[in-house]
Amino acid sequence: MEQNERGVWGSRLGFILAAAGSAIGLGNIWRYPYVVGENGGAAFVLVYVTCVLVIGLPVLIAELSLGRRTTLNPVGAFRSLSNSKAWPWVGYLGVATGVGILSFYLVIAGWTLGYIVRTLIPTTEDFTQFVANPVEELGYFLGFLCLTVIVVLGGVEKGIERWSKFLMPALFVLLLSLISYNLTLEGSSAGVEFYLKPDFSKIHGSTILAALGQAFFSLSLGMGTMITYGSYISKRENIPVSATAVVLSDTLIALLAGLMIFPALFSVGMEPSQGPALVFNVLPRVFELMPGGAFIGLAFFVLLAIAALTSTVSLLEVPVAFLVDERKWSRKKAVSIIAAATFVVGIPSALSQGSSELLTTMQVAGQTGFLSLMSHLFSNLSLPIGGFFVCIFVGWVWGTKNAVEEIKLGTGETAQRIFWGWELLVKYVCPLTILIVFLNIFGVFG
Repeated sequence: MEQNERGVWGSRLGFILAAAGSAIGLGNIWRYPYVVGENGGAAFVLVYVTCVLVIGLPVLIAELSLGRRTTLNPVGAFRSLSNSKAWPWVGYLGVATGVGILSFYLVIAGWTLGYIVRTLIPTTEDFTQFVANPVEELGYFLGFLCLTVIVVLGGVEKGIERWSKFLMPALFVLLLSLISYNLTLEGSSAGVEFYLKPDFSKIHGSTILAALGQAFFSLSLGMGTMITYGSYISKRENIPVSATAVVLSDTLIALLAGLMIFPALFSVGMEPSQGPALVFNVLPRVFELMPGGAFIGLAFFVLLAIAALTSTVSLLEVPVAFLVDERKWSRKKAVSIIAAATFVVGIPSALSQGSSELLTTMQVAGQTGFLSLMSHLFSNLSLPIGGFFVCIFVGWVWGTKNAVEEIKLGTGETAQRIFWGWELLVKYVCPLTILIVFLNIFGVFG
């Protein structure tokens, strides 16, 4: 395998933007606002930010250090630092999780393309009718998959890094523009108050667990993405600084997304607790009531498509890196095979929104519909399991002392107390907290 088949980041900025692009996606702009709305607004926001800083950042540093130390994909990384044949299976879980999440994530991402078209060519068709059309569902699903393939085929520096340098600043500018507009709407102050003025009586055990889950999903932890991205980092780069930049970027975009959505919702008297359909079912109606709403709607769904693309790129990169490293495949062959497999796996999810009665109404493990089942299996189960074992591996198998030696490269004279605090979090606090989140999935805490 030629070295350029695997690739490296061309600059620290390129890595930070690409990693931030992986974390920033539908989880921030689609999922975060509706979870905030369902959990009382500002009180949830405070808990979420705490979870990101106390849990998310240490786990992210652990995954990046594991990737850079081995310069391998998740499977190779665990294999190279352990004599046990069991640990590589955590890597395999990450690869499988990446493909599983990508298969249904692309379906939702395809909706963003559909709504861009629907904004340009107005229609009376509502969201339910749109997602029940098999031709549109599969067409937009395939379209977004092709966009993702084009970026990943370019490799690390020429593909992922180059596109992220353009996509992430564009996303930020669009968010600020929409926020500026929405804050001028009559009644928007009520939305700002809901989002920024906490009512601490709304913080309960379920609020904390929901915030932990959102932080974990949002930062792309537990699926091997950050191990893979870490494997492309130069030894000269400062991992703690880069990880902090990624976390702050991800959190900032999420906070801005809420500041964009809630003032608009309250300005037209709608409830914030609309659930998962909030973006696609509610916001188009909000835009219809706004002066210049067609332009605002178009800008928003372009923004959402950009956010989704930076995430689908990172999800596809995980299995591609595995095949390039472990099977010695060319990048082109790996991308083609994984893309084809992802499309096949994703077809039932695309058809489970009304096109197929069986796939739409099926009930398994408390989930209704194939897409919901896939989301539950890979997002709610695989991610916490993967993150938990990353902490156990780095903290107790590879060892935090070895990890710290890797992290020190490129950091200069960083204070020892910072590393001591990170060791404490990774060995004890993070795995215990993730375990609590995982147990909550099974209803242990009600």
